[in-house]
Amino acid sequence: MTKTLTSPLRIGPLALDFPVVQAALSGYSDWPMRVIARRCGAPYTICEVMLDRFITSLKNREKTRHHLMISAEEHPVGGQLMGAEPEQFGPAAVRLVEAGFDVIDINFGCPVKKVLGRCRGGFHLSQPATAIEIMQRVRDAVPDAIPVTVKMRRGIDDSAESRDKFYEIFDAAYEIGVAAITVHGRTVMQRYDGPSRWEFLRELKTHAGPRVVLGSGDLFSAAACLEMMQYTGVDGVTVARGAIGNPWVFAQARALFAGRELPPPTVFEQRDMIREHFALAHEIYDPHRACGVMRKFGIKYARLHPQGEQVRNAFAVARSDEQWQDVLETWYAEDLPGCLPVVDEVG
Repeated sequence: MTKTLTSPLRIGPLALDFPVVQAALSGYSDWPMRVIARRCGAPYTICEVMLDRFITSLKNREKTRHHLMISAEEHPVGGQLMGAEPEQFGPAAVRLVEAGFDVIDINFGCPVKKVLGRCRGGFHLSQPATAIEIMQRVRDAVPDAIPVTVKMRRGIDDSAESRDKFYEIFDAAYEIGVAAITVHGRTVMQRYDGPSRWEFLRELKTHAGPRVVLGSGDLFSAAACLEMMQYTGVDGVTVARGAIGNPWVFAQARALFAGRELPPPTVFEQRDMIREHFALAHEIYDPHRACGVMRKFGIKYARLHPQGEQVRNAFAVARSDEQWQDVLETWYAEDLPGCLPVVDEVG
């Protein structure tokens, strides 16, 4: 089952040469991860979600500069906003544009209980008037050339009322001038439990017609990306947790869409990528912080190693540059075939 792309994915004035992009990932999609994804074939990435209040109060300090770090090779890159009060979104969006982000993405999808309790993220799907006001304020605040996009789930829950509110927000977004909407096939209340309902995405794309819709949920391989697009008809897909420790998914997707298959990266290819990622982390974090940030990535990279469990355990206790090097010298010294990451979670 293959697909030949006939047109680029358009997000407002931006034309992306491939429809598989990296989603915003809270706690993960910082500058190093985004750069690695771009180098592996992602045509577009989104920064980890940032609170509107945090952005407007952010000072230009060494210890916080990583939040707004962007490099030339990243463009186009999106900045994602989350918050509770509509009036905070406009100024925060302007700050992201001033920092160099090419797209402003609004988060109406986060299902974390703490976020919902503070009336942020997915909570806004329960209050269309507020969600619509937020989108309008952002669209009015940033230049016309900057696309505004939205991330949603298919509703708060599976009730008819929730479905009606979803469509009210969805349709209003395009009327306001939102360029594209990413929809996760789970409800907010589902969080990451149970399968993502691709049937809903299929129905939604039929409803949307030519309006740009991206799909999300259960995308842990290149094959899943292709299957979602073929089954649902969405214009593109966003890879979230499936890209953590597996940036090769973008190159594999490009190959698969062209009718070819790429094998998992070999142990040496994995080693070189981890070193590259670690070096980028050192560019924006102090040495102690870099090790801490990279530990969660090392654990995910280990899934592709033929001795994944042992490698995972080794990365989990690495606390210094020297210990990281020891892991690589111990477990990445022989070039063996890599493994496809085992999907032990859904989301």
